[in-house]
Amino acid sequence: MATAREPRFFSQKGLGLRRDYTLAPNVTKTYLLGVLHDATVRKNTYRIASKSLNYCKFLKKGINKLNSGAWIYKEGKNRNLWIVEFPKSTLKGVKIKSKQDKINYIRGYFDTEGGIAKSPSVRYYLYFAQKDRGDLQELKTYLSELGISCGKIHNPSSKIDPNYWRFYIRAKSYNDFAKMIGSSHSEKRTFIRMKR
Repeated sequence: MATAREPRFFSQKGLGLRRDYTLAPNVTKTYLLGVLHDATVRKNTYRIASKSLNYCKFLKKGINKLNSGAWIYKEGKNRNLWIVEFPKSTLKGVKIKSKQDKINYIRGYFDTEGGIAKSPSVRYYLYFAQKDRGDLQELKTYLSELGISCGKIHNPSSKIDPNYWRFYIRAKSYNDFAKMIGSSHSEKRTFIRMKR
């Protein structure tokens, strides 16, 4: 769970941040690679769709900080759907190399393709879903490398969609997922809970 920003304090060692200080979420190129799992690819741009205008504004601001252009527009007059579009050149040559790259990538993937229990009346869950099983396997490998335990990749209903795959984060790793990965999506961040 993200903690609110905290003010600086003075300690015997000098000016510092409180121990529970959490940096505001930011957009990195590897975060965007994760977000792209729910994007539309055009000739020269990527398009990310969301029902959350706040999330689109967050993405646009973050992409602009990466010295790239980004713009937001509403899809259709009567639809509650917003699009963030930005040049493909923004992510040219970007690769996942470090542990932090993997964390950012997973967070971006979760923010667009992850599922989370929103109602307190249902059993808590965190999951990832995708039609590309190989892609999902790579994601699961990254999570395992970070010490986050996952269930098996499975098809929830071959009759409904034989090419749809999903896996859950195991309950014993909810805290690790919340602390290490978290979410930059303002609405999903609300529902990521620390489990005691």
